[in-house]
Amino acid sequence: MAYEAGNPHRGSSLESFLIEDGILEEADNTSIKRVIAWQIREEMAKRKMTKTSMARLMDTSRAQLDRLLNPDDGNVTINTIERAATVIGRKLKLELS
Repeated sequence: MAYEAGNPHRGSSLESFLIEDGILEEADNTSIKRVIAWQIREEMAKRKMTKTSMARLMDTSRAQLDRLLNPDDGNVTINTIERAATVIGRKLKLELS
């Protein structure tokens, strides 16, 4: 597709679209949760950890771990993420920007 000078659609971004639709914050939260869930699953796989053993080491239920690993479930506490990070040898870092 060739670039057309003066194209009114050229230059708009996904971010501006999400802002216009009022869903930027929700999209940001979902993407952060997806990355965290993916990172935890990857570390579990590297360590050959089952969900049952991971939940036991986190001192939580398998259902809670399933919520943590479900990228579409945003109802997970920072404490739960921090415990998971500790079990897989990682640290949780949060920052306000």
